[in-house]
Amino acid sequence: MSKTQLFDLDGKIAFVSGASRGIGEAIAKLLAQQGAHVIVSSRKIDGCQHVADAIIADGGKATAIACHIGEMEQIHNAFAQIREQFGRLDILVNNAATNPQFCNVLDTDLSAFQKTVDVNIRGYFFMSIEAGKLMRENGGGSIINVASINGISPGVFQGIYSVTKAAVINMTKVFAKECAPFGIRCNALLPGLTDTKFASALVKNDAILNMALEQIPLKRVAAPSEMAGAVLYLASDASSYTTGVSLNVDGGYLS
Repeated sequence: MSKTQLFDLDGKIAFVSGASRGIGEAIAKLLAQQGAHVIVSSRKIDGCQHVADAIIADGGKATAIACHIGEMEQIHNAFAQIREQFGRLDILVNNAATNPQFCNVLDTDLSAFQKTVDVNIRGYFFMSIEAGKLMRENGGGSIINVASINGISPGVFQGIYSVTKAAVINMTKVFAKECAPFGIRCNALLPGLTDTKFASALVKNDAILNMALEQIPLKRVAAPSEMAGAVLYLASDASSYTTGVSLNVDGGYLS
């Protein structure tokens, strides 16, 4: 098997949540470049369509589907559409996440807690269930959960977000163990500090940024594209014997 075939996704259907910008957009574009038909998803259809159009303009295959993974009805509707339009799903990338509150853990309010849990835990869980059912029917697939280094080492003033990301790491192991008999692999990506709108509270604040860079051996913030290669590995046959793994892509932060 040649190097190009190892990462070849021709004929695969991939769903990427939170794909209208940042890490999700980079993942969607790379999977499409490798031959997958990518379903570009986030809460608002306009952002999804913009990325899908860019993929198509680059010679790839893409479809935009709006889905707020914090809303159970929208998850069900999205998968009904996938089932009707494609009849299968080979790759799910759970990337959409929320972190609405940046404060001391003692100041966490209930609405921020609930929103974070609904998206980051319940959303990932039921997205994985819906995808897993489709994958089971079609002989297997790959689920990739975008967690965070915060799931291992909690971020300052990111209490409930860090708790949910720890849950995602354990969730990944649960699905890996229980879905292996169906040919479904499940792995997690743990990004370090990445230059996205999502991380702007950290990246745009010089004091916080400098403090963070002191703990990163590579001494820089990652670009979203630097996360996509790890997801391609986990989505492709290159990782055919890899399941239940949490892959740190963090510039050495956790080392």
